[in-house]
Amino acid sequence: MLTAVLAAITATVTPPPQPAPIQVMVLGTYHFGNPGLDKVNVRVDDVTVPRRQRELEALAEAIKEFKPTRVMVEAQRPGPSYDVTDYASFSPTTLLTDRDEGTQIGYRIATRAGLKTVQGIDEQPGKGEPNYFPINAVEAYAKKHGEQAYLAAAFATVKASAQQFEAEQATTSIPQMLIRYNDPSTPMAGQDIYYSMLRFGDGEDQPGADLNAMWYLRNAKIFAKLINVARPGDRVLIVYGAGHGFWLRHFAATTPGYVSVDVIPYLRKAATKIR
Repeated sequence: MLTAVLAAITATVTPPPQPAPIQVMVLGTYHFGNPGLDKVNVRVDDVTVPRRQRELEALAEAIKEFKPTRVMVEAQRPGPSYDVTDYASFSPTTLLTDRDEGTQIGYRIATRAGLKTVQGIDEQPGKGEPNYFPINAVEAYAKKHGEQAYLAAAFATVKASAQQFEAEQATTSIPQMLIRYNDPSTPMAGQDIYYSMLRFGDGEDQPGADLNAMWYLRNAKIFAKLINVARPGDRVLIVYGAGHGFWLRHFAATTPGYVSVDVIPYLRKAATKIR
């Protein structure tokens, strides 16, 4: 009797509606303003000149078709909103002086999408907190154990890719270059350089593994900040350094309630619009 009653109750219970998924598009980029903060840096030409501005306009038009409801950039701002207050003073003339990719891509697209705010979700160590990319410990280990050649080889592919970028950028559009920076099979967007660090360690001294763990932690915190403010049905565009792309896409693809949207088709469309 009890079984029959429970079955009847179960049959009449309507499952709650599932919230609309949050779509996340990660646009990995190189640093337009040449800040020189990465282990391997590229020299980027001036993106404020007319030719590059036309290319960035084509990029913005293509990405706009994603219909973003939020744009998030590589800037650290306090919660709970993470709003970038500088965005309030953004105007088209800003694009002629500010080379930062957060402005040139993020603000430009946010304005076209009619967004009132942009979020800065970056994560950096505070006072007394550990480094999220402890490469110095890896270098010290390699030197102590005579493994500098292995470390140099690990970075050689990335350096070669950077040199190729510098050689080709004069004849290559920004959308075309960004296709490379968002292709996980390339050194600039893949994980090879990080996982090659795992060989540097022995026993309880594992600086290569520590580096990977801290890099994962930084990216997990970045995505956690996105989760703090995103709402069901949002369409989130993340404009970030390409090195973060692998993990940010991983979180978007595997976190319940989230969907990862491939940026490559949009970049290809932008590239075809440039004359």
